[in-house]
Amino acid sequence: MFTGIVKDVGRVQQIKQSRDNLSLVISHHLGQIELGDSIAIDGICLTVTQIEQEQFQVDVMPETVKKTNINDFKLQQEVNLEPALQLNSKIGGHFVLGHVDTTGQLLAKERAKNSDLLTFSIDTKYLPYLVEKGSITIDGVSLTIISVQEDKFQVGIIPFTQEKTVLGALKPGEIVNLETDILGKYVYRNLRGSQND
Repeated sequence: MFTGIVKDVGRVQQIKQSRDNLSLVISHHLGQIELGDSIAIDGICLTVTQIEQEQFQVDVMPETVKKTNINDFKLQQEVNLEPALQLNSKIGGHFVLGHVDTTGQLLAKERAKNSDLLTFSIDTKYLPYLVEKGSITIDGVSLTIISVQEDKFQVGIIPFTQEKTVLGALKPGEIVNLETDILGKYVYRNLRGSQND
């Protein structure tokens, strides 16, 4: 489990593709990590399978490739990194599983005083889980939803988030990983269940 508070911006050093197998080697400054650790890479929960100095390798399942933007990763691309939540960790964002629901596209980016307003598309299937002032994870970053429309939503990012994550460099047309709030999913499911009783 994660919180959506990015701890480091790493870099894709290798992309190894063979048939249905995909592996990534990521450079980082996270400090000590161990084999088997879970790390969210742009919001995707992946397991460390090899370690060498300040690099680690992860292997990616075909289902993860289908649900995320990981096929678009390029060599030297920067990625958001967050190690798994520890029992004594602060929870500064919200509960994030690292299980990406879908991808979205950045439709618009506009300046508003001390923040950037970002508008993303989202498959309408996931709209029931989005509420204004609720949480969403975008490329591993916990953000508050400003508004929700028919097939899109808007968030704001402050200068700190722009500088410390990859979201500041996003350009319209780029694809991001989206994970809706797990609590919203359970509430929605329970409400639907009670209506069917």
